[in-house]
Amino acid sequence: MLVTFSSRAHADITLFGDVAKKLLELMGHSGTIPSAMLPEELPDALARLEAAVAASKAAEQQADPDADDFQPGLAQRALPLITLLRAAIAAHAEVMWDS
Repeated sequence: MLVTFSSRAHADITLFGDVAKKLLELMGHSGTIPSAMLPEELPDALARLEAAVAASKAAEQQADPDADDFQPGLAQRALPLITLLRAAIAAHAEVMWDS
């Protein structure tokens, strides 16, 4: 499953369903797809997501950099959504997502 996030303030972004659901949960949302967030909910959601990314980066720095099972970290996966959230906050726009 793919999940597409949209806002009038930014181009749509599409993520794999499992990644999208995890990011939504980190933002404090239930992870329900489809759904939306109102403009006034976005600053808190963004702060939660950025805090989770910072914690993930700290954990990744302690992991073995030579491990053969490298996977993109949370920061890499969250960056497009963080960019969309920042644009939506600046434009006081809602963010919606659907599969």
